[in-house]
Amino acid sequence: MLDPGLNSGLMGGSQVTSAGLSVRPKSIYTDGTYHRRNPTWHSEDSAWKADQAMKMLDRHKQLAPRTVCEVGCGAGQVLVELQNRLPRSTFFSGYEISSDAFKMCLPKANEFLHFNLLDFSEFAGEPFDLLLALDVVEHVPDYLGFLRDLRHNAHYVLFHIPLELTVHSLMRGVLMLNRNTYGHLHHFTKDTALATLQDCGYKVVDWFYTPSVVDVTQPGIKSGGSSLLRRTGFRIAPDKSVLLLGGYALMVLTASCARGRRSALTSEGTLS
Repeated sequence: MLDPGLNSGLMGGSQVTSAGLSVRPKSIYTDGTYHRRNPTWHSEDSAWKADQAMKMLDRHKQLAPRTVCEVGCGAGQVLVELQNRLPRSTFFSGYEISSDAFKMCLPKANEFLHFNLLDFSEFAGEPFDLLLALDVVEHVPDYLGFLRDLRHNAHYVLFHIPLELTVHSLMRGVLMLNRNTYGHLHHFTKDTALATLQDCGYKVVDWFYTPSVVDVTQPGIKSGGSSLLRRTGFRIAPDKSVLLLGGYALMVLTASCARGRRSALTSEGTLS
């Protein structure tokens, strides 16, 4: 998870890097608070997130990234899942600000999967073909500055953004619950999420809803009934159902304005 006190990000590094940390104010991600509240760092959801990311990549096979980076990689399990699904020559880099999460990444590093306990503010390396920011934007206080900085370090950026600004969440006090438990400082609808990315200089290439709460909610009579209601509403009127009942997030593929060399993507074509 990114340090919410910074315009966080990436720095180059070796297989496992922890040197070069700058002095930074403490946050719930660096003082152990988040780890106590979420000891698994949501690793149990990683296969599902990787499925959603692959769904987008399968829709745009011409992307064929050779270098993939995840900002705020948590325990690193999403990158492990993606490494098992993408070509073996793909190089993966994970960047994390929490030492607690970083410790969980260490056993997972290998020749083509590197982890870094470093922030993004001073990154000046070559841009990545694809950068992942999965459930990260909502944690960063200066999320507009974060987004503007992020786009210079990759040719394409894949975002996963929870859509928490719903009638259900407002009526049930979900926003404050997620703020206190997960550190979600900002809340979006589909339209505000897409507009924010465009305002920050991204070109939206493709997007789709993901059943983030519907799929990963713990089984039970009450949760099962809510999931059934949300799925039914989504089939009938997706946009209105998500605004009313919630339970979904947004996966967005964007083209950015990376500096430096041209992309290492395949020459089969560019996304339009």
